[in-house]
Amino acid sequence: MIDLQKFTQSIGDLDENAVIEALNEFVAANPTEEEAQALVIACQNGMAIVGDLYEKNEYYVSDLIFSGEILSSALDILKPVLGTGNRAKAGSIVLGTVEGDLHDIGKNIFKGMAEAAGFEVYDLGIDQSPSAFVKKVSEVKPAIVGMSGVLTLALDSMKHVVDALEKAGLRKDLKVIIGGNPVTEIACRHIGADAFTVNAAEGVKICQGWTAQQPGDH
Repeated sequence: MIDLQKFTQSIGDLDENAVIEALNEFVAANPTEEEAQALVIACQNGMAIVGDLYEKNEYYVSDLIFSGEILSSALDILKPVLGTGNRAKAGSIVLGTVEGDLHDIGKNIFKGMAEAAGFEVYDLGIDQSPSAFVKKVSEVKPAIVGMSGVLTLALDSMKHVVDALEKAGLRKDLKVIIGGNPVTEIACRHIGADAFTVNAAEGVKICQGWTAQQPGDH
């Protein structure tokens, strides 16, 4: 079994070669789904180290971007062992980082885990306006909208998206989940979301709970 602490530190150190080598060995050993999930959590913990070092000005924006690339590669390698199997699609999610916020690491972790769990994810990207969410939701009619943000101003942007979905008549059967550092239960209620999380794995479980209760996509 992989040394999770060492692996977490390799991500924190931006040691791409060590991360990829460890992952390839891990996947070759035919791990269980639980072991694979534990490794995704180790990825998240590694990204948290990167975030802390960035806040202390020890890492720069270029390091953040590089860590996101390492994470993307890691999730691609892990996908086959994350339990997708031949399951039917779990449902669809429209996902984006809200207007005014350019962070995408948390969003990308959630996207990778949601896809591995069988969701079809439509990723809008970063700095997305309420109208961009409304347009995509009208087009693909997902079961869930996921919004991400790291800055405090993201909370207002999230509320604007929910309000715009209401106004467009798209909110009725739609579940909304929000994620990121500033989200709390109070913020969740104020925004009008159905759930909040600061943990991608927990967020995916919440989404799975919602779609399991629904007869197919909406």
